[in-house]
Amino acid sequence: MQTTDELRKLAGQLIMVRLFGTELDAETAAFLARNRVRGACLFRQNMVDASQLTRFTAGLREVMGGEALIALDQEGGAVVRSTWVPAPPSAMALGAADDPILAREVGAAVARAVRSLGFNWNFAPVLDLNNNPHNPVIAERSFGADPATATRIALAWMEGSESEGVACCVKHFPGHGDTHVDSHRDLPTVDKPLAELERFEFAPFRMAAPFAPAMMTAHIVYPALDPDYPATMSRRILNGILREQWNYGGVIITDGMDMHAIAHRYGAGQAAVRALVAGADMVMAIGSRETQEETIAAIAAAIAAGELPLAEVEARLARLKQLADAHPAGGAARPRAGVAAASGCEVAVSAAPGADEAPIYSTDDADRALMARAWARGLSSRGAVRRPPQGARLRLVARQDVVSDGVSEAGVPAATIAASLAQRYDVELMTFADADSFDWNALPQDGRFTILASTSRRRYGAHVRATWRPDLHLALWNPYQALDVEAPALMTYGFAAPALAAVNAWLAGEIEATGHCPVPGF
Repeated sequence: MQTTDELRKLAGQLIMVRLFGTELDAETAAFLARNRVRGACLFRQNMVDASQLTRFTAGLREVMGGEALIALDQEGGAVVRSTWVPAPPSAMALGAADDPILAREVGAAVARAVRSLGFNWNFAPVLDLNNNPHNPVIAERSFGADPATATRIALAWMEGSESEGVACCVKHFPGHGDTHVDSHRDLPTVDKPLAELERFEFAPFRMAAPFAPAMMTAHIVYPALDPDYPATMSRRILNGILREQWNYGGVIITDGMDMHAIAHRYGAGQAAVRALVAGADMVMAIGSRETQEETIAAIAAAIAAGELPLAEVEARLARLKQLADAHPAGGAARPRAGVAAASGCEVAVSAAPGADEAPIYSTDDADRALMARAWARGLSSRGAVRRPPQGARLRLVARQDVVSDGVSEAGVPAATIAASLAQRYDVELMTFADADSFDWNALPQDGRFTILASTSRRRYGAHVRATWRPDLHLALWNPYQALDVEAPALMTYGFAAPALAAVNAWLAGEIEATGHCPVPGF
């Protein structure tokens, strides 16, 4: 008979927690050690700069031990947490470039950066196929809509990450691409027949299953699979499909259990136990400390009651240990065999340093050049785009504020875009607070070349579609916005500084927009 403390230490190894602040305080360290919590996910609010962050992750490794799993979301594009390292292009920018070699190089560069900061687990790449133009949360986070092509690019990216000793986590199984609801805000449903799910949504995850070290679940109901529970809490989906049908042997981790799709319907402890019973190996308990304590207590009670049989708990712990051993925090490991063959990317992979060697990030300049090249390769056009001549009088129209959807970093400020364009043009900046009420026809008819820069993820409405007529539309975030405005468009799939540099290079005639938007409608 195990004691309460022993049960809590088993439970603690099955959760990943969110941390608060930018330093590891004594109370948090005691909580982690007391419950043997082995997983921590850091977010933008936990990060200041490289020295602070490496100190933070080093402290976590000391408290959590050699099997610590220290994670972040460093996908690329708008979804990045460490913003000072070389800015990776979004998945759709890489899909537009359609070059597995380039994708592998980018994945490796992302891993080099995050490993140097003390992370060993990156919640990327996204395998959702975005075929829904109104998806509010995926869009350019997806590599595209064709299962074979998107998976080929994603697996090359993953191969690069593995070569640098950072574990990937493909997401969001079994597919978040065809939703019109953000699961951070409500519970989406994908009501498709099983045959269609198998042909489309499932395909990337099924192809990746032999190679992906981890998969993240989706908080989505798929009635054809389980009408009662979202995938995160469905044994039919996690155990029945992923474990039994596909023989998946990697780690299954839930998406954040604080998201409204789950938190507004279930108690934290109840949801965590249900996810583990369904087949998850680790629950992402990223709510408050009170919620984390409730989660640990509920899991411990479920183990004591036999609801979570000890043999199954031990199997979960073994998978988590295997993941940590293969990707030691603060070091690196040799890439796992088989990933290279999956992507069709024949690139020589050298052995990474051993776990006892400190990670050294000495290629920052080279990786920045790589990221700039990758952003430029993804640059895509729609319609008869034309360049205003050097020194032309130009009017830039952009929204006043920069926004985040809660998942992504906030967009680029209008003044930043104006300053970027001012390197070549006489720029007049006009901003709007509300697109639905901004009167495009009231703009002066003074011969200025008018550029609209779209700097948010949200699609435009009927008013914009009916009346806005720029000479050139810079879709700097969500490429689907190019479908909302009747104008030639240049699409970057993201707003990082290298994306703006690629726009300037195109305006200067130094490069062409050679990317091909990898989703329907373009």
